[in-house]
Amino acid sequence: MLIFIADIQALGLQASQGLILTEPFYWDLNAGTRAWTKRWQADRPGKFPTTVQAGVYSATLHYLKAVAALKSAADGKTVVAQMKKMPSDDPLFGKGEVRADGRTIHPAYLFQVKTLAESKYPGDDYILKATIPASEAFRPLKDDHCPMLTQ
Repeated sequence: MLIFIADIQALGLQASQGLILTEPFYWDLNAGTRAWTKRWQADRPGKFPTTVQAGVYSATLHYLKAVAALKSAADGKTVVAQMKKMPSDDPLFGKGEVRADGRTIHPAYLFQVKTLAESKYPGDDYILKATIPASEAFRPLKDDHCPMLTQ
């Protein structure tokens, strides 16, 4: 149910070719993801960032934007409220929002793992099959039973 590009790299395309997966981030999705990955790889040559690593960067960037808008990081609750008020937008996940439950909503993607013949360079592992709109990629807020919503 969960696989990262690091897993595909470890398994190899021969073993994983044809696999269908969903991911909200792929390093080779667009110019923004490729530029960020190039900077990320400076300290990790030959490696490719996963959704988790990109997500940490994206969340930290959004936090820092909220702190800058408030001109303070003294009160965590205020910063979180600001993060929820501001739309998210970065080169890794694009435009999105932080919902009341704290979940960041943005598009996700349906990929298929390439064959060895289809892959043209290291990390060229996925074929984009479909874009899942943000409104469909995550459980609707009305169906979320997060305890944060009742606080």
